[in-house]
Amino acid sequence: MPERTLRVAVVDDHPVFRLGMVGLLASLDGIEVAGQAENAAQALALVDEAVDVVLMDLHLGDDSGIETTRDLVRRLPGLAVLVITMDEDDESVVAAVRSGARGYLLKSASPTEVERGIRAVANGEMILGPQVAMRAMATLTSGRTAVRVPFPELSDREREVLDLLARGYDNATIARRMVLSPKTVRNHVSNVLTKLGVADRAAAMIKARDEGLGG
Repeated sequence: MPERTLRVAVVDDHPVFRLGMVGLLASLDGIEVAGQAENAAQALALVDEAVDVVLMDLHLGDDSGIETTRDLVRRLPGLAVLVITMDEDDESVVAAVRSGARGYLLKSASPTEVERGIRAVANGEMILGPQVAMRAMATLTSGRTAVRVPFPELSDREREVLDLLARGYDNATIARRMVLSPKTVRNHVSNVLTKLGVADRAAAMIKARDEGLGG
């Protein structure tokens, strides 16, 4: 019995890469291009139950691929999202996985790696590109020990925002590092100030550094 055709959507704001990926997918047996999108609104309008896999960039102009992934997976729990991006830092990988992505490849991946990744996530597997996997293994084997979590009243995401705030980063920089939209960062900062009972960013920074954040 032949395998069913996988319907794949491509979400990327760079037209040259997006069109190149569409061309690659069209050349692969058993894979059909379901459509393409360059921003979050187009992706949310395009992707439905008939789409099996979404290839997702993390930077979609003013939108965030992390938030778009979260919205899609929340609406379609069975959807497989494979991130393909230039970002190989640990924060981006962790954020993507937390948002519901099943795979993470760099844009330097070969056509064979892309095809393998698509078929793997469609089959329910988790896949990381070779460079990403090496970084993940290095982190796991680095011998880091558990430490007390400061500010337990904060969510993990809010604590990450506070840590970056304590380093002196502005909202735009925090948004870039966490692959979030500026609006989402502003909301997180507001929630952090409220939960910590402080009046402004400077007071939050002092309190955070006293607890060891921002190092």
